[in-house]
Amino acid sequence: MLTVPEVMARLKVGRSTVYDLIRSRRLPSLTIGRARRIAASALDTYIRRHLEETA
Repeated sequence: MLTVPEVMARLKVGRSTVYDLIRSRRLPSLTIGRARRIAASALDTYIRRHLEETA
């Protein structure tokens, strides 16, 4: 499970962009207590889909 800052670093984007992806359900996440976590496999799927769309 990745934190929002870890996803930010991997995608080289800002915090608001990551939360926009989560809000729009393009990047699935779950909340554990007050912490937001993104599965590494969900991030890989998002990247793969994004690459396919732009290709």
